[in-house]
Amino acid sequence: MLENAPNTQQIDSEEVASLLIPMEQRTLLMPTVSVAEMVPWKMPVPVLNAPDWFMGMFLWRERQVPLLSFEVINGEARAPIHNRCRVAILNNTGESEDLPFIAIATQGIPRLARVNDREISQIENVVVKPFELMHVSLAGELAIIPNVAALEQAYLGFSQAGA
Repeated sequence: MLENAPNTQQIDSEEVASLLIPMEQRTLLMPTVSVAEMVPWKMPVPVLNAPDWFMGMFLWRERQVPLLSFEVINGEARAPIHNRCRVAILNNTGESEDLPFIAIATQGIPRLARVNDREISQIENVVVKPFELMHVSLAGELAIIPNVAALEQAYLGFSQAGA
C-alpha cells in the first residue's frame, strides 16, 4: 500500500521557498535565500549627486546598505512612502565582495510562496525592463523576478564613478 504513496521528500525538494514582495504596481518573486531580512521603513541618508533611483544609504544592523527604488531604476515614477512600506535587504549575488547587501524599497509585507514547476510559468510577449529577469505567473498570480545582479552593477557603477 505504501508503494503507491507519493514520495513527499521528492515533492518538497522540487519546491523553492520564495517571497511575493509587494511593490507599487507589481509583485516581485524572490527565493527566500536571496532576502536577508525585511525591515520597517526608515529614511535613508541621502547621497549627494546620486541618480534618482538611488535613495541613499540605509542603516541596517550597524551597516550602511545602498537603498534603491526598483520602480525608478526601471524608468517609472517613485512609489509613495507610507506606513506599510518596508525595506528588503538582499544578499549579494557575487558581483562584488565590497557589496555584501543591497536594499530595495517595498510597499508592504511579503507573503511566503512555495514555487514548483507545476504552478509557475513564464509570461511571453511582455516587455522585460532592464532590471527584470522575467515576468511569471505563479498559480495565476502575476509576478516579476528581479535582476538583482543588474541592480548591484548599477549601484557599483555609480559608487565607483564617484570614488
